[in-house]
Amino acid sequence: MDELVKAISEQAGIPEAQAKKAAEAAIAFLKTKLPAALAGQVDAALENEKTVGQATDLLQKGLGLLKK
Repeated sequence: MDELVKAISEQAGIPEAQAKKAAEAAIAFLKTKLPAALAGQVDAALENEKTVGQATDLLQKGLGLLKK
């Protein structure tokens, strides 16, 4: 989650505390839009620091799909 927070902070130009809240809100929102199996994978990825990059990609793709 730390890598995601850092990326949001840098890209949005906001403090990390705000970025963490934004990340948590985005993750919660995205999980409501995903099938349960994928939502569980988001949680698992965020718990495992080695796969945070994968979670970031998943969230970016998912949020990009929501914009359409």
